[in-house]
Amino acid sequence: VQLQASGGGLVQPGGSLRLSCAASGFTFRGYYMCWLRQAPGKELEWVSGISSGGGSTSYKDSVKGRFTISRENAKNTLYLQMNSLQPEDTALYYCARYQGGPLGAKTSYHYWGQGTLVTVSS
Repeated sequence: VQLQASGGGLVQPGGSLRLSCAASGFTFRGYYMCWLRQAPGKELEWVSGISSGGGSTSYKDSVKGRFTISRENAKNTLYLQMNSLQPEDTALYYCARYQGGPLGAKTSYHYWGQGTLVTVSS
């Protein structure tokens, strides 16, 4: 199983980025997928999740209306469109395959990508 996240970078406040996560080694369309993030010196936090077919999404309150999660099962790819980025969104962003349990718990995810760094700064 591999999850390869990409698309991070340095962006000014108010800017946008689109993260991608290329999945391989498992039946991508069969799993609920999530994005999580960890800011420097802070705990890991769940950001967003999407059902296996893409019809149901959920978001952390602080990103609702700014972030959009989506997936292309034909391409085994997960996305996170991030708009109106703020300095507090600065973090290492991970895509992960959800296995069950609390969304914010590391133990709920069996497989993780390597993370892609998002830095929001002027």
